[in-house]
Amino acid sequence: MDGHVALGTYGEDLAARYLRERGLQILERNWRCAEGEIDLVALDGDCLVVCEVKTRRGTGAGDPLEAVTWEKARRLRRLAAAYLRSRPGAVPQVRIDVIGVLAERGRPPVVRHVVAVGS
Repeated sequence: MDGHVALGTYGEDLAARYLRERGLQILERNWRCAEGEIDLVALDGDCLVVCEVKTRRGTGAGDPLEAVTWEKARRLRRLAAAYLRSRPGAVPQVRIDVIGVLAERGRPPVVRHVVAVGS
């Protein structure tokens, strides 16, 4: 596994643990369809949560959360719709979250969670 993929997997592992510790149930990791991929799909009570995870080693290219543009948020909404089409059943609410993980060498990782982006 190359360094970039390993860093991404590390960030997704931390994000999944972070969400579980806050009471969310992880339903899927790296769910794929023709339109793209969702990093994490979770359930927060009766709300389906589509979560994008961005992990960086530093802030030289900006904060990890800054990597999620309005265009990316719009794409995540389309992916959420595709996920719902693939899993029939009533889901009262859907939201898009972003988790940024800053994993600087020699420091504990910092996890930041933004709830309901682009709403």
